Amino acid sequence: MALHESMEIHEMLNFKTVCLAKSKMAQGLVFDQDLRALMQKDVEQTIQDIQELQHLYQRAPIH
Repeated sequence: MALHESMEIHEMLNFKTVCLAKSKMAQGLVFDQDLRALMQKDVEQTIQDIQELQHLYQRAPIH
């Protein structure tokens, strides 16, 4: 993996982490159950994405 690819993975990890925090915080403000369920699916998918990116990042040449 090239250095610029490692940096891109790092940037995606940061972005996904911020998105996860915002989604979790916003869930507490939502009263519609359908919207809350959709937001929960987004949280679960984002957690999975972060785990996959972390796995890739561990193999990066520079941490």
